[in-house]
Parts: sequence; C-alpha cells; structure tokens
Amino acid sequence: MPASRLHLVRHGEVHNPQRVLYGRLPDYHLSEAGRAMALAAAEHVAGLDRPVAELRCSPLERTQESAAPFSELLGLTPELDERIIEPTNVFEGRRMSRALRNPVNWWHLRRPSTPSWGEPYRAIADRMLSAMDERWDATDAGDLVFVSHQAPIWITHLAVAGLPLRHDPRTRRCALSSVTSFERVGDVWREVDYVEPAASGIDLGAV
Repeated sequence: MPASRLHLVRHGEVHNPQRVLYGRLPDYHLSEAGRAMALAAAEHVAGLDRPVAELRCSPLERTQESAAPFSELLGLTPELDERIIEPTNVFEGRRMSRALRNPVNWWHLRRPSTPSWGEPYRAIADRMLSAMDERWDATDAGDLVFVSHQAPIWITHLAVAGLPLRHDPRTRRCALSSVTSFERVGDVWREVDYVEPAASGIDLGAV
C-alpha cells in the first residue's frame, strides 16, 4: 500500500520590514505572527487524526521554522528536500513596486508564460511532482507533509488540475500557512482539500 494523502503546507508570515522579494535569499525568518500561523497549520493537520509518516521541508529558513511545530506535534524529524524550494527570480532583494517602474527591468517581463524573470513553471511542476511521486511510492502507509512555498504549491495545483501553468501571481489561492491536500490514484494525482487554518498575515515577498 502507498501513502494515503499528501499535504503541501505553505510557510507562515516572514519578517520582511523592507518588503522585498526575498526568494531564496538567506536570513529571512518567520515573524512572531508567522510562528503562530505555522503552529495553527500544524494543529490543523494533527487534528485530522490521520497518521503522518513523513515530514519534509524546503531548505530555506522560513520553511524549516514552519516545519518545527509539525515536528513537535507529530514526533517527526523534518527532512530537507531541494525539490520543493522557492523558484529562482531575478528580482530577489528588490521591492517590486520600484523595480517594475524601471524600464531597465522590463526585459525580464517579456515572456510571462515561461516566465522570463525566473525558473520556468514547467521545471517547478516537474520537480514538485517528482518529489511527490517518489515519497508517495516510498511510504507504506500514512500521510506525507511537505512544507514549501506559494509558487511551487500553486503551480502543482495547476498541473494536477490540467490547467495552463501560465498565471498572474496575484491570483494565487495559496495563503500563508495554508494546507493544500492531494491523493494519488494509480499514477494520477487529484486535489482533495484546501484550508486556511491561520489568521491572515502580511503576505509580501513571495516569488
């Protein structure tokens, strides 16, 4: 028997007073509110009363910190997985409102379908689904929890739904500390639930 359900959990609110696009930059940690949000997500998953077999997270600080309450509540040690990390982005470290007013940066916006400003959407979907398939097949029973980021989770949603991967990042349904849940029947993934256990926070800096 394979795993039972896979939950993609977004990290909590990040301390980002400069309001920059932090991407994969180091030293961006959860705010106090973000830690409470991560705990709410962990309590939600624990409250489903479903056995959880494995906990994985992106190597970035904010996802490791968001995985910590899952580790405490579920008694699992999180494994780092590069495949579920935030995508690259040429605008890292900048305030988008300022960067987009500069004509020098408009070249990076020439192909939004790829997108031309960072890692291709197809590559993100492929690495996420690779991680999901591998861990699903390697798990005898129980649920899996991956603590990841907004873009990889939303692009996985689009890929599983058979929708175009091109999208406006402002339209993503993937709130801070949200939980998007999937099951696989045969080789086919399907989304089975989406919940927002935490109070809304300041959602800035997502790629």
